[in-house]
Amino acid sequence: MPGPTRGFLGRRRERDPRLPPGQYDVGRDWPVLTAEPTPRIAPETWSITVDGRVENPTTWTWDEAHLLPRSEYRGDIHCVTTWSKFDTWFAGVSVDTLLEATRPTADAHFVVATSKTGYTTNLPLADVTGGKAWVVWEYDGGPLPVEHGGPVRLLVPHLYFWKSAKWVTRLTLLQRDQPGFWEQNGYHDRGDPWREQRYQGD
Repeated sequence: MPGPTRGFLGRRRERDPRLPPGQYDVGRDWPVLTAEPTPRIAPETWSITVDGRVENPTTWTWDEAHLLPRSEYRGDIHCVTTWSKFDTWFAGVSVDTLLEATRPTADAHFVVATSKTGYTTNLPLADVTGGKAWVVWEYDGGPLPVEHGGPVRLLVPHLYFWKSAKWVTRLTLLQRDQPGFWEQNGYHDRGDPWREQRYQGD
């Protein structure tokens, strides 16, 4: 017996090659997901500290951070909850710039990002260097909205977005890996969307 005609089945939609496995295009939307209450942080009270395994631990105020060379990211972001958002535009300072000033020691291999709320997430140092990560305070040409981590968040767009800690205030370099909030609760230590590293064991 012949199968259904092509017209009955309709045309197959081509999957966008920018979508990692298991993800869908969220379009213009940007879901708000947090592990803790949203803090209200006045920019003039915010600062970012880089410490731990560095030769020159340094803290930058809001004004001092804005004097550093501006850097932008234009591209896609991916959340472990399966949405992806294309063509985002963030601006701030590259993590490379902060590390150039603080000079990591030879035994620095990991980073723990800490938020104003106490939230933490861990990353290999290699995932925040070489133009892969930013500390950002602008989104789409305006201030980063508070519900998305404003005034300042970490941005590590090549990993699932829980690694891009909202309301970031500290980057601590470590010799050994130290799991953060979600990593202690079963999430993958690295979180590569293209490998679907959502949970421990993936």
